[in-house]
Amino acid sequence: MDNHKLAAPVWSLFRVVIGLLFTFHGAATVLGLFGGSPATGQAVEVGVWPNWYAGVIQLVCGILVMLGLVTRPAAILASGSMAYAYFVVHQPEALTPNQNGGVGPALYAWTFLIIAVLGPGPWSLDALLRRRTGAAPAHAPAPATETASA
Repeated sequence: MDNHKLAAPVWSLFRVVIGLLFTFHGAATVLGLFGGSPATGQAVEVGVWPNWYAGVIQLVCGILVMLGLVTRPAAILASGSMAYAYFVVHQPEALTPNQNGGVGPALYAWTFLIIAVLGPGPWSLDALLRRRTGAAPAHAPAPATETASA
């Protein structure tokens, strides 16, 4: 079976799942849904730095990434917010992510960075809008091909 034929749809599904998970974090923090903020079990008070702002970024960027709409800018903002969370909140507590509770923010930061670099994939509103307007697709790496051995 030609595995690289699955790469584009699987990439789109990966983006959707990551966006959905990030949306859950934002909805918990800002709206108090899904058990609320881990610290209080309810929504964070409006304007509280940095938690409320992080929650808004998580909610909005999670929805945008999940839909594949303005995916690259949303993923860059999400990645930066998670890098901030890691280095400002978690890293001062201990050296490594498994010691300081920062595994989630570290994984999200790198995951959103790769989404920003590789783009949303074919199953996205960005791709749909490009097809409808006839715009050239944004640069994306070509699928990997296997080389024949001698």
